[in-house]
Amino acid sequence: MSQETIEAIFPDFAIANLLEIEKMKAGFKIPMMKKLINNGELEAVKIGAKLHITRAELIRYLVKNSK
Repeated sequence: MSQETIEAIFPDFAIANLLEIEKMKAGFKIPMMKKLINNGELEAVKIGAKLHITRAELIRYLVKNSK
């Protein structure tokens, strides 16, 4: 996956909650993200009541699973 593609999919952010990621129209839906988190395929941190994922983690997951 090229850097241009990554920049087009994910605007510059450090961390975002699941709803914010879903709104980015990157193909991630909340139920799928929760399943990936529960299966240990995607790392998340809980801040208050919401789960958050870093931009780096989303890119890592996409690169690993796009081959």
